[in-house]
Amino acid sequence: MTIAITNGYVVPVDGDPIDGGTVLLDGATIAAVGADVDVPADAEIVDAAGGWVLPGFIDAHAHLGVHEDGEGWSGNDTNEMTDPNGARFRALDGIDPYEVGFDDALSGGVTSVVVKPGSGNPIGGRTVGVKTWGRTVVDMTFAEDVSVKSALGENPKRVYGEKDKTPSTRLGVAATLREAFTKARNYAAQREHARSEGMPFDVDLTMETLVDVLDGKLYWDQHTHRADDIVTAVRLAEEFGYKLVVNHGTEGHLIADFLAERDVPVILGPLFTSRSKVELRNRSMRTAGVLARAGVKLALTTDHPVVPIHFLIYQAALAVKDGLDRDTALRALTVNPAEMLGLGDRIGALKPGMDADVAVWSGDPLDVMNRARRVFVRGRDVYRFDDTTGEGVVADRRYRE
Repeated sequence: MTIAITNGYVVPVDGDPIDGGTVLLDGATIAAVGADVDVPADAEIVDAAGGWVLPGFIDAHAHLGVHEDGEGWSGNDTNEMTDPNGARFRALDGIDPYEVGFDDALSGGVTSVVVKPGSGNPIGGRTVGVKTWGRTVVDMTFAEDVSVKSALGENPKRVYGEKDKTPSTRLGVAATLREAFTKARNYAAQREHARSEGMPFDVDLTMETLVDVLDGKLYWDQHTHRADDIVTAVRLAEEFGYKLVVNHGTEGHLIADFLAERDVPVILGPLFTSRSKVELRNRSMRTAGVLARAGVKLALTTDHPVVPIHFLIYQAALAVKDGLDRDTALRALTVNPAEMLGLGDRIGALKPGMDADVAVWSGDPLDVMNRARRVFVRGRDVYRFDDTTGEGVVADRRYRE
């Protein structure tokens, strides 16, 4: 189906705004964006009525579907805390696409999420990129291999310290990562030798994942809050040569120049939290602006369900209030998270060839009085705000004969 979203204030993000512009969706991709788009006669017309038209937002660090909001232990599959090296674990295998959080995401204009394992293990497992609407994870997945989640700091040392096993200190956590990557290097050499000699070789899924990290096929998403832990993350990445993305980065403002000089991107957040543990004692809404002004590529996250995922845009708005540039705030929800995780050819901007993930807002989304009125995922009309009831309506996902 071809859909033309017309008469909007189009904000491509990766380009100049277009007042009175049109975004043409051809099936699952964007066909055209501009002021004078040739609209096919059979296209469905969606009148934006002067509202803002933006790419769907991206939450680059969430536990959507693996830690189901309001479901307690039954819906929490975030951490498999039985092995410090869980590189073989996959968030994809724990996602419930009918978690209420997926509907919430649409109401906040969030159309893509990188779902990650939790931070209980030094190495938590593989992440996955999913859309926020679909019937099954097969339908929803758009990037099966994105990154590997890892954790430094309080969480893994607490989890395994309580088990009276390694790692129970920051020393032990760092050693666990070094040992894992050293074994992965040796595994890769042994695998290559066996292949060259035509010999049988036992595949190890944990090692295969870590070799993909060392080969640059997967990013390394490093959970870390405290400044010293962030520096440890950078040192380890430089030691083994993998592509590091700092996740949370709560004290990143203390070493913003250090991160900028090394071109280390940061997925910052969640920002709407209490100082619930020592690592968060220096949490500040100013951190986003400090990092951005230093030249650090920045994304924002809710860490759903820590902060409800539809509050992603509110975090950006309050970060602007405390010094983050407005344009950077929108980039931190779109272009930046896409680029820092190798997804920039699919999501994060309005331009031809990109996924047809589009949100029509009543006005500037950084004004908290505005709302997402229509949301399209892969060119499908999946969310509408109903003025009569004052509620959002999500397209039915059930199978019907």
